[in-house]
Amino acid sequence: MLFSIITVCFNAGDKLKNTLENILSQSYGDFEIIVKDGGSSDGSLEAIPKDERIKVFCEEDKGIYDAMNVAVSKALGDYVIFMNCGDSFYDENVLKNAAAYMSDKPDSMIYYGDAYFASAKEIISQPKEITESICYRHMPNHQSCFFARSLWEGDGLDTKYKIRADYDFFLRCYFEKNIRPAYLGITVASYEGGGFSESDKKLDKEEHREIVVKYMGEKKANHYRRIMILTLQPLRTWIAQKSIFAGAYNSIKKKVYS
Repeated sequence: MLFSIITVCFNAGDKLKNTLENILSQSYGDFEIIVKDGGSSDGSLEAIPKDERIKVFCEEDKGIYDAMNVAVSKALGDYVIFMNCGDSFYDENVLKNAAAYMSDKPDSMIYYGDAYFASAKEIISQPKEITESICYRHMPNHQSCFFARSLWEGDGLDTKYKIRADYDFFLRCYFEKNIRPAYLGITVASYEGGGFSESDKKLDKEEHREIVVKYMGEKKANHYRRIMILTLQPLRTWIAQKSIFAGAYNSIKKKVYS
């Protein structure tokens, strides 16, 4: 089983090298790394480790989601996973364990696991089953998802979305292609995360609303929105992102999902 690990970048500095070195330390060696660069001028490309499994494509693009689509078009792997600059696999056996699980249970086209949120210093547990309700709330962190490359044939990420194109793609697979993601039961990635500006937050909400209505319909989307309000979702999100509370919160969350 060949994995395609995709990293898109633009003037990423040392983060690109660090992420690639982490990937190369995997105990499972059947993978390729696709680096899609938007035209960096900071010397980060010159610092890329020398390894025949690393393929670099440097050309202008129309943003991160367009770059991700281009990168997938260059990939040869059975499954693709996106690893942002500064992010990393949680340990050296992630690909080995994922490949073993996929070989044993080859009945899905999307596999996902947990992710370590560096700023909160906590592992963010995912549910063992992705339900319609879960789809409304969020998708698993994309650094912890393996997608069959064939899912990109004909329609990749919709680049009209500036923040939630990956979420749109996940829901499209779930609702239109009837794909039920399989839980790996491992922590896949460690990711940095990043803050949203106020304008980003507004756009994020607008895109979320458009996407859930598109796939669920307005009536059902409103139903899940009411549930989120009644269960204090904004407060729970704030708690989960604060290191002082994150441990206790995620411990409770893991028990609920178990």
